[in-house]
Amino acid sequence: MKIAVIGAGKWGSALFHALGQNNDCVISSRTPRDIPNFVSLEDALACEYLVFTIPTQATAQWLERNFKNNGQKILVASKGIETKSSRFLNEIYEGYVSAQNLAFLSGPTFSKEVEKKLPCALVINSLNLDLAARFASFFPSYIKAYTSDDVIGAEVCGAYKNVIAIAGGICDGLGLGNNARASLISRGLVEMARFGKYFGAKDETFIGLSGAGDLFLTASSILSRNYRVGLGIARNEELEKILNELGEVAEGVDTARAISKLAKEKGIYVPIVDEVVKMLEGKDVYESLKSLLGRK
Repeated sequence: MKIAVIGAGKWGSALFHALGQNNDCVISSRTPRDIPNFVSLEDALACEYLVFTIPTQATAQWLERNFKNNGQKILVASKGIETKSSRFLNEIYEGYVSAQNLAFLSGPTFSKEVEKKLPCALVINSLNLDLAARFASFFPSYIKAYTSDDVIGAEVCGAYKNVIAIAGGICDGLGLGNNARASLISRGLVEMARFGKYFGAKDETFIGLSGAGDLFLTASSILSRNYRVGLGIARNEELEKILNELGEVAEGVDTARAISKLAKEKGIYVPIVDEVVKMLEGKDVYESLKSLLGRK
């Protein structure tokens, strides 16, 4: 099966190697790369099956400038909420592609471990379950791919866990201990579910791979970019310095602001996200800790 991965960063490259195990797979990106099977964007977009790993905040502009709908089937492997418009990724893509031709990847998957062919499980979410099953069949044997029709649940989980991961990094950076981190992640899961159910997400999504699975992984590992942002915040480093040294996109930074904005508009209680936003803007981390512990 001819598949094109759009985006040659670490996650795109990991998916390219995984999908290339059993399929004819090519890869493309804005910047030309001297790697096998790298093709022009025009050639990549001519494939029937596309996998997008474009950063969330750049997605709308990229689609506007580059995408032509020729009936391609698309798997979106990015996660987040657009800050400017407060739109979920499915809302952005549905401006260009039928929902029946869209699927969304979720679940606990670090690119470094996927590239090493270490076993993992993920979920392909689509309103078209036949399409979800089709994309699931493309993955190699060391990746167990489940299917679901809860697109909005997957979208919320994929975005929200990055924000809780920043909080997890702050927690560990302050040396608050395992008890504190477990409490934070557990309450983060409750907050994520509260937010998601407002938009119609299913309960079971939050206790599965897309929710608890991805949250537990991302909020407690140095392999997580967002967790590393939290470690820097705990050391009182400037956010700009942290992101420059990271050298990669940490979606949780912009997503935190987008979730906080949406929550205020909809009247949803999101205390952890609100405190993360305040810490990203310079609030003392110990003051935020006091605020969270002092909630009624």
